[in-house]
This record gives sequence, C-alpha cells and structure tokens, in this order.
Amino acid sequence: MSGAPVSLPHTWRPFGARMAIFVFGGGLAVVFVAAGILLGDEVNTFTIFQKLTVAVFVVLAVGCAWAIARCRITAAPDTVTVVNGYRRRVYEWPQVVDVSLRHGAPWAGLDLSDGTQISVVAIQGSDGPRAERAVRELRALIAAHTPPEPER
Repeated sequence: MSGAPVSLPHTWRPFGARMAIFVFGGGLAVVFVAAGILLGDEVNTFTIFQKLTVAVFVVLAVGCAWAIARCRITAAPDTVTVVNGYRRRVYEWPQVVDVSLRHGAPWAGLDLSDGTQISVVAIQGSDGPRAERAVRELRALIAAHTPPEPER
C-alpha cells in the first residue's frame, strides 16, 4: 500500500505521547490543586524554600512536557520543517533523501543528502499504524519532490 497523497502544507504530530501529556498531566494537575485546596492551612506547614523547590520541579516538568508536545514535522511546497523539542530545523526538499521507521524504533529517522540522519520525534513507533501511514505519506512526498536522475 503506497502513501496517499496529502495536500501541502501538511503537519504530522505524535498522538500517544501528546494524549498522555495532556490527559494524565492535566488530571495530575487537577488532583494536586484540589488536594492543596481541600487540605487547607492545617496540613500546609511547608517552608517557603520547600514551596519554591516544588514550584521549580513543576516548571521543569511542564517545560519537558511542552517540548514533547510541540514536536512535529511539516511538509510545505518548498521545505520540510522538523521540530524536536525546542530545536527547529528547516530543509529544502532536495536535502531530504528518505524517511524510515525501523521495527522497534522509538521514532522515525530522516536521511539527508549529506549522509546524516536526524530523528523525527513527531512520528513515533508507539503510534503503530498511524506512524506507518505518516512514513508512507512522507515517502510519497519525498519521491514527488526528488528531481529525476539525468540519463546517460
């Protein structure tokens, strides 16, 4: 089964990781806020340093969750943009040679014309058929944007 054509621009994002972050992270936040309100001042005997330490860990956790949630790969008519965490890379179509998702790999890899490969966290192996479909669609776009080889 070949990749179905997609209209450009098109963006792929991880599904399972984003749902886990938003659903479980949001639920955990609601539980902590409710517990803090319901327990009241009788139980809340923490020092300012302890409260600041918890706040720092919450900010770090939210920062990590946001980095995972913002991962994406966007195919535009002229470029491919890969966002992994807080790093954004933009490639012209001729620079992109192939995309692969090996069996058991956590995420896809993008092969570049200079011989390097970068991870594409937006296409996660744990998403199963959804990830396989994304790889097929991206391969079809790469093939459509690859110039034909000159005849000899």
